[in-house]
Amino acid sequence: MALPLAFLRILRPKQWVKNTFVLAPMVFARAFHDWDAVEYAFFAFVLFCVGSSASYVLNDLIDLERDRRHPTKRSRPLAAGEMAPRSAKILLIVLWGLLLGSLTVMPWVAGAIMAYVLLNVAYSVKLKQMPVIDLFAIALGFVIRVYAGALAVDVVVSPWMFVTTLCLALYLAAIKRRQELMIAHDNTREVLQQYTLPLLDRYAEMAGISAVVFYSLFVITERSRLVFTVPLVLLGLYRYWYVVEMHQEGESPTDLLYKDVQLMGIVLLWAASVIYVLWPSA
Repeated sequence: MALPLAFLRILRPKQWVKNTFVLAPMVFARAFHDWDAVEYAFFAFVLFCVGSSASYVLNDLIDLERDRRHPTKRSRPLAAGEMAPRSAKILLIVLWGLLLGSLTVMPWVAGAIMAYVLLNVAYSVKLKQMPVIDLFAIALGFVIRVYAGALAVDVVVSPWMFVTTLCLALYLAAIKRRQELMIAHDNTREVLQQYTLPLLDRYAEMAGISAVVFYSLFVITERSRLVFTVPLVLLGLYRYWYVVEMHQEGESPTDLLYKDVQLMGIVLLWAASVIYVLWPSA
């Protein structure tokens, strides 16, 4: 049972929650009453889950030696010796094959999917070693998810949504780097040597404020009935920063989301509020 569990762990299914950004255009365009749109959106979501898992496998192969020195990442299947590198390479080829084969179902999303895969390959090989560029590479992955979701359901996405997504992702990426620097110092990731805690704090604050401002502009200009959700967004950012500062979490945003009941509740309340307000019969 150890090897199948290692295969599952290296895919990091807990991280698939990030791919819910693919569903955002369907929700904000009020296309969830169209069954075909829902099917296409969720199929695009699945494709990004496959693509993101392939990126995690590639990243673990490249970072194998660094992960062995990391206080928490050394428990990953490759770093812990639970899976051989050869098995991981075979799995990577299978995932890429599934991704390419699946694109025949929705060829109009192929460009966005391939852009995402190429971005993650570039990130794993080079971009994650470049200060500032590494943060924007992470954030751009979320923007591509939103763009792919728009292509999947054939809707036009407001530019405010793209900018909001970029700023929110930059906020999370800056905090992720901040916590990595605090926990592992600069021993496991070369780019950490180019950052300081005050600098990453300023990056996170700038991105967090920008995310709230642009989200507010989005709902005021495009979906004014959602203006009451702005305080929920503020509450979520405040809670996230509180947990990061007081409990030293945040190195993995998704792990923090699963661990903190209040944060999860805020996110679910925001999502439910958006769907309720935008539901055609509401």
